Amino acid sequence: MKKIVVFVNQYFGQIGGEEMADIVPELREGLVGPANAMQALLKDAQITHTIICGDNYMASNTTAALDTIRGFLEGIPFDLLIAGPAFNAGRYGFSCGEVCKLVQEVFQRPAVTSMCETNPGVDLYRKNAYVVAGSASAAGMRKDMPKVMALVNKLLAGEELLGAEAEGYFPRGIRKEVPYEGGKNAADRAVDMLLAKLAGLPYVSEYKVEQEERVEPLPPIDVAGKRVAFMTTSGLVPIGNPDRIPSGSCTHYGKYFIGEQDELKSGEWISIHGGYNVSFAAENPMLLMPLDALRQHQKDGHFSYLYPYVYSLAGNQTAKGDAIRMADEILAEFRKDGIDAVIVGST
Repeated sequence: MKKIVVFVNQYFGQIGGEEMADIVPELREGLVGPANAMQALLKDAQITHTIICGDNYMASNTTAALDTIRGFLEGIPFDLLIAGPAFNAGRYGFSCGEVCKLVQEVFQRPAVTSMCETNPGVDLYRKNAYVVAGSASAAGMRKDMPKVMALVNKLLAGEELLGAEAEGYFPRGIRKEVPYEGGKNAADRAVDMLLAKLAGLPYVSEYKVEQEERVEPLPPIDVAGKRVAFMTTSGLVPIGNPDRIPSGSCTHYGKYFIGEQDELKSGEWISIHGGYNVSFAAENPMLLMPLDALRQHQKDGHFSYLYPYVYSLAGNQTAKGDAIRMADEILAEFRKDGIDAVIVGST
């Protein structure tokens, strides 16, 4: 009988929510959380172990987390790994993707996960794993699970896959020549699509071209006499990270009072960003928010008012949907407080 290992985060591992997102990886025998529903849909396989890891720990200590998980997997026989589902959770998508990548590259065994199409993990890892198209939240798990497990059963049985669209996973960039139904060649099919287009009939191109929304940059403005605010995606937070802003894949942000201060002092501010060396920011937080320079510009009359709060989050691997939502929320507060211009600082 084939053996399967399941990977989940702290929430679906039934350990806790955001307050337990820093837990180190642990290996448990048997079924935990979603593994119970997975087992019920397996044909001839057994889930033997569940690996649990906190989202924050994986994002902030990726190498250490993967080394530990690799050690777990080296000690147990397994034929396939299932991760998630991760829905639209960016940090969870990152964790699932990294573990699936490890399994396929190091152990040369198939790995399957599921994510919503807007999860940044889809684009990052669909070439490293089978990423089944899933729902945006756990409310869709009952609907998504049969698709995931149908693919798992096929892979374990060694059956030929019919392709990404037919099997329900995101394309992996692998092209395979297959005979076209009806025996038409490419020229015949291209003419058929052209005739359908000219006639206003529906057709589907065989060549998928992904379109990204184009955002036109705003023209420059003169801020003389204007009210200015500053926000940053650098992960700047007060010491202790009181709002528990994650180091990546953020779903919430912090709003911190700076009042009439002229500088941000070492020992009072840090960065929790998971994508760069934050030790320099701890030594000099004004690398992330140049408050001294902003005050000087204000004194020189380049603008009239500096908003007494800074908004902050860690921008790396944040899902597009979450980024749009948070931007709308922050902009609504700026508009309410009469802010004319916003400076967005990064890393």
